Amino acid sequence: MWFSPRFVQLLLLVCTASQVLAASSWGFGDATVSVQGKGSGVGGGSKEKLAPGKPLSKPITLGPSDTLKVVLTTQEASQPKKPHQAFLLLKDPTTGLDISYPFSVKDNGKAKVDLTHKDLPSQFLKSKTAEAEILIASFGTSQGYKSKAFTLNVDLDPNVPIAIPERPLRYGKLPEIHHIFKPDPKSPPVIVTLFFTASVLATLPVLFGTWLYLGGNVNHLSKALSSAPVSHALFYGSIINLGIKERFHGAQSL
Repeated sequence: MWFSPRFVQLLLLVCTASQVLAASSWGFGDATVSVQGKGSGVGGGSKEKLAPGKPLSKPITLGPSDTLKVVLTTQEASQPKKPHQAFLLLKDPTTGLDISYPFSVKDNGKAKVDLTHKDLPSQFLKSKTAEAEILIASFGTSQGYKSKAFTLNVDLDPNVPIAIPERPLRYGKLPEIHHIFKPDPKSPPVIVTLFFTASVLATLPVLFGTWLYLGGNVNHLSKALSSAPVSHALFYGSIINLGIKERFHGAQSL
């Protein structure tokens, strides 16, 4: 069977492109995990090399005053490159609880992350064991990377209790509230009411007596009412209506 040169070139191009796409994936290189104690200095503590897809056989122990450091170079298709996301994921194998710590990544792919006991939730301090995974991904067709790197053992100080955070506020059923209202207002005693009523009525004779003494003309009342009966009726009626309105809004029984 004979194939044209152009068809052969096209077939080779498709095969090459498929191989490139299949091989294009995210990973890392030059990776190490180290644990440095307080005051150990540069180069002190333990240090292990990490390889993609090959978790460490021995667990990494993090003491109360130690600092865990993971340093690596993110790569796309074996070339150093900065991804969109890079995390160190800690997962509790018993409960499945996990928490992510982002890597600090430079443009050349150099990345690092530091952890201490203060960075770990109380749940991880109680369980004392966590699986550490490395996650690297970005936009594009390259496949992301996610694989276990090592097992982390948390060594606690028996003399220092675990700090339990306060329980967060959650919306739910609250205890029943019993409202206690003020008692309804009551009228004063009858004796007090009669006393003030008598005091007001006692001033009326004094008022009319003073009016007559000063020259009050009672005979003019009939003439005034006959000349303007409507005006006088409205005037005195308005005074009576004001009194009724005041008693109504004062919550008094009519």
